[in-house]
Amino acid sequence: MGGCVSTSSRSTCSSRSNGDPVSPACLGRGCCGQKRSKRTFSDHVVTLHNLPSIPNRVFMNGKSRSSCIFTQQGRKGINQDAMIVWEDFMSEDVTFCGVFDGHGPHGHLVARKVRDALPIKLLSFLLSNQSKQHGSGRTCFKGNMKKSDGTDTEKDGSAEDQLTSLWREAYMKSYKAMDKELKSHPNLDCFCSGSTAVTMVKQGSNLFMGYIGDSRAIMGSKDNNDSLVAIQLSVDLKPDLPRESERIKRCKGRVFALQDEPEVPRVWLPFDDAPGLAMARAFGDFCLKEYGVISVPEFFHRTLTERDQFIVLASDGVWDVLSNEEVVEIVSSAPTRSSAARILVDSAAREWKLKYPTSKMDDCAVVCLFLDGKMDSESDYEEQGFSSATLQSNHSGNANESDDGQKSEPSLQRNFTVRSSDENDTYSRVLSADDEGNGETIAAEDQNWSGLEGVTRVNSLVQLPRFSEERPNP
Repeated sequence: MGGCVSTSSRSTCSSRSNGDPVSPACLGRGCCGQKRSKRTFSDHVVTLHNLPSIPNRVFMNGKSRSSCIFTQQGRKGINQDAMIVWEDFMSEDVTFCGVFDGHGPHGHLVARKVRDALPIKLLSFLLSNQSKQHGSGRTCFKGNMKKSDGTDTEKDGSAEDQLTSLWREAYMKSYKAMDKELKSHPNLDCFCSGSTAVTMVKQGSNLFMGYIGDSRAIMGSKDNNDSLVAIQLSVDLKPDLPRESERIKRCKGRVFALQDEPEVPRVWLPFDDAPGLAMARAFGDFCLKEYGVISVPEFFHRTLTERDQFIVLASDGVWDVLSNEEVVEIVSSAPTRSSAARILVDSAAREWKLKYPTSKMDDCAVVCLFLDGKMDSESDYEEQGFSSATLQSNHSGNANESDDGQKSEPSLQRNFTVRSSDENDTYSRVLSADDEGNGETIAAEDQNWSGLEGVTRVNSLVQLPRFSEERPNP
């Protein structure tokens, strides 16, 4: 996502936490009291401090047993996108995936904070519910519920409804807790910075999703003719959607597009033409939380079938230049599954240059999850140029996490968040300094955010509010 006009105006709003500890529901046992053959991370207390020790958690360019992920920095400064795949999330058949697109002066830090903390909060609420169910003798979480004939059908339907209800509640509570943590964080200013989130949990044949903002999820599935088609799983939550616009206006916020970008509706304060947020829901962005912008996720449940092939989560840097159908075609035609995410990002980079040669390319982040759980051999993976180190689980504070350089290789409807103008390819020098809260990098205090310089691409925010207070130097 884009940045703001400058970083000179800051407020003191934001949440620091080391992550909510996760207490195991049935320590050393399965959901319904049966002994597990293998221990999983639901058997341990999980906090942000011990993320480095978690296996099967990938958040840098690379792959897992059933997925590949890739991100590339655009031409507007530091990469503000983040992504994650966490396999064996609750048990061996559960996988968590997410893409987070930051915006504003500290958007990269917000996105990474959400990437690390939100899954833990979701896990905490799920295990808390599971513990309550176990104590009351009720049915616990099930990974794969199949309908049967006879009287069991009604019971199975009731169990599935109950499972969906529990996941919905967990998503709602975890998103609310995440935004609350950001608001009270002492070292992360989220007043005019925020992030989207599109998150998904695959549990057996069940798919549960929660999302805010305009990052998108689609699925490649075979139709009755065995042709691969694109199915959009999420909705880009733009301010001009009727329900979103009505809520914002009820809260005294304003929704309108600038004259020179009529296709991009934005959210504005009632008393100031700022900040001009190009989405209706987001984490952070507390200057607009009283005026209709919310962090309540849209929740979605789908039962997967054998026709469903793969799922793609991506930030709007991809959707700005590639249609759903083009994305499905690119992923399905990749020479190896482990290269699919990289090839998709390369294709988006190519399309940016072809379609918008005078615009600065946005950051891109992609997660490709293959639903049959199969990936390429390690030798195929090595041929794609990924280091085996990417298979390691790394904490977000690791100094090895960096923004990927610009690359472009061949490839192939925008979602109307891009406009063209004279390109300004002069990069502002981005200085890095360690943030004591989580070890992430942050632009120096005197560094102007390069996202809006030259206004070469429609950004998530247009301008900081005039009442935003200056934060004193530490």
